[in-house]
Amino acid sequence: MNSLFSVEGVKKTVFGPGAIEQLTEECKALKASKALVVMDSQLSKTEIGTRVLQILKKGGVNSFSYPEITPEPDPSLADAGAKLAKKNSVQCVIGIGGGSTMDVAKAVAVLATNKGKAVDYIGLGLVKKPGLPTIMVPTTAGTGSEATFTSVFTMRDTKTKGGINSPYLYPHTAILDPELTLGLSPEATAYTGMDALTHAIESFTSLQAHFLSTPISLRAIELIAANLRGAVFNGGHYPYREKMMEGSYLAGMGLAMAGVGAVHALAYPLGAFFDVPHGTANAVMLPYVLEYNFPGDIDKFSDISLAMGEEFGYSDRDTAALAAKSVFDLSRDIGIPRSLKELDIPEYSIPEMAEAAMKVERPILNNPRPVTADVAEDIYRSAFRGDGE
Repeated sequence: MNSLFSVEGVKKTVFGPGAIEQLTEECKALKASKALVVMDSQLSKTEIGTRVLQILKKGGVNSFSYPEITPEPDPSLADAGAKLAKKNSVQCVIGIGGGSTMDVAKAVAVLATNKGKAVDYIGLGLVKKPGLPTIMVPTTAGTGSEATFTSVFTMRDTKTKGGINSPYLYPHTAILDPELTLGLSPEATAYTGMDALTHAIESFTSLQAHFLSTPISLRAIELIAANLRGAVFNGGHYPYREKMMEGSYLAGMGLAMAGVGAVHALAYPLGAFFDVPHGTANAVMLPYVLEYNFPGDIDKFSDISLAMGEEFGYSDRDTAALAAKSVFDLSRDIGIPRSLKELDIPEYSIPEMAEAAMKVERPILNNPRPVTADVAEDIYRSAFRGDGE
């Protein structure tokens, strides 16, 4: 466990049913009478998108809509959003939607005050000065982007994924309204929920975890494991949605504090090479990486197993091994594909993906068990065959 660390984060969190009604008040707290609203094109056509613009209008905040966000966004989307923000002299940026939308919104805010393009800041600590203040409003319980300092982009020309990572990307305000997730489809609920579980498990077992991050990540595991099935199969039941949003937010906090591991490193090439959505890639890879990882920290993986509802095994090792089984069971119950083959990933791409995964250095170095290119290939092949428990 890391013994030297510092903690930063979101300045203000508003949580609860109807929290979205506080949006205008939060804009005014930032002295923002003009705001850029970043959302995807589908959300902009829904009742949620319309409601957000109406809330702002009613409260006297002049809003400019940027409904151009697509899944696995290209950095150019952030560049275009920043131009719109500067053209209209907005004073804050609101990101409402899933992780892609919030990631773009955070990048737009810093590009509005820093020179250059989004690709210039892919890396760690490259942003020179604060951006416009941001308000993040998640409509899924998944990425936890409303709690992190990262904006992830897909560079399709180079078949790579990378993130802008800077403390200046931490949102000023997170508005968490579980009611906004009540209409989320079972499929989207499943994939985004597994994304949140991945963040929780990987931050819990990260070599950078510390005494503040570990209880937060473990609580996230408990909440998601206990409520994801219910949210998938009975999505209109508010208590499930509330607990999932709690779990997702805590998982995002854990991620921000301790980082993630090999699941993310191996998931990135799936998105960069084949446009597999990030949540889907994490969901499919998670149990196979856990099968490899658990001997690296028997105590923590035992804690994961118990947090997910498993009983003590015959030994600590047996208990730790149940973590992967528990994830396989959850994935099967909620309809997650069991293999890369089901995602139409060609087997011949595995060596190239393994090589690309090794270049995602920070997650590889955070992993609780060392990962080499050969190990990455072996995990991919196991995931391709779908031969886990």
